Amino acid sequence: MGYSKGFLQKEKRGNHNKLGGANVTLLEASNISMQFGGLRAVDNFNLRIDQHELVGLIGPNGAGKTTVFNMLTGVYKPTEGDIKIEGLSIVGKKPYQIVKAGAARTFQNIRLFKELTVLDNIKIAYHNQMKYSILTGLFRLPGYWKGEKEAHDSCMAFLDIFDMGEYADTLAKNLPYGKQRKLEIARALATKPKILLLDEPAAGMNPQETHELMETIRFIREKFDIAILLIEHDMNLVMNVCERIVVLDYGKIIAKGTPEQTRNNPDVIRVYLGEQVAAC
Repeated sequence: MGYSKGFLQKEKRGNHNKLGGANVTLLEASNISMQFGGLRAVDNFNLRIDQHELVGLIGPNGAGKTTVFNMLTGVYKPTEGDIKIEGLSIVGKKPYQIVKAGAARTFQNIRLFKELTVLDNIKIAYHNQMKYSILTGLFRLPGYWKGEKEAHDSCMAFLDIFDMGEYADTLAKNLPYGKQRKLEIARALATKPKILLLDEPAAGMNPQETHELMETIRFIREKFDIAILLIEHDMNLVMNVCERIVVLDYGKIIAKGTPEQTRNNPDVIRVYLGEQVAAC
């Protein structure tokens, strides 16, 4: 059922890009723009993310990064342009429909169900994989109890992957900050995405938590065989985990390339990194 095995072992999606064959494009944004009255927050943004890639999106505050995320996940409908997941346009679709299409996200400000337990937060994300009908659930028929047990076992196995099984009955609001971030990522993964969008996951973290986050990002990319798009201001994290980096300034892309190319790009140094960071 659903992730009952997928939680425990990497799903096989071909890994064509890793084996040297044709790349599989998971997400493609073509000339998307976002206009708020007289403000053009994002201007002709283009991005392609292939299977298993880990891509960073960086830039100064107000550059338009979160606006891009909001367009990619259905919070905003682009004023212009198109967005496709595996070749199918998602423009105009609701966020939950985009999650079903294979794109899940976290938020800059943690958005957990804080009065619910850690386990219940995961179960909520798992609901699309529940197979029993409304009537079966309403009258508590045998299929309901079977489905609930399978969901419980699968979600507990999922929490164990993230070393959070011991917190299953803990209210989300009582978790340490770093584990709240981890839970939000785990909840997004429980929807079985093909691509995961992380919006400043290291915000508010201390150096130890940031290091653990770096390891978590690497782990989930390999364990779940997914692509990741990451917004982050912590340049040590970005430069160490991302394969490609896209740099925004005033809503426009000013650079694309590897971490090394980005670090040494004069425009990126001027508007964002600064000489000291670029020299690191």
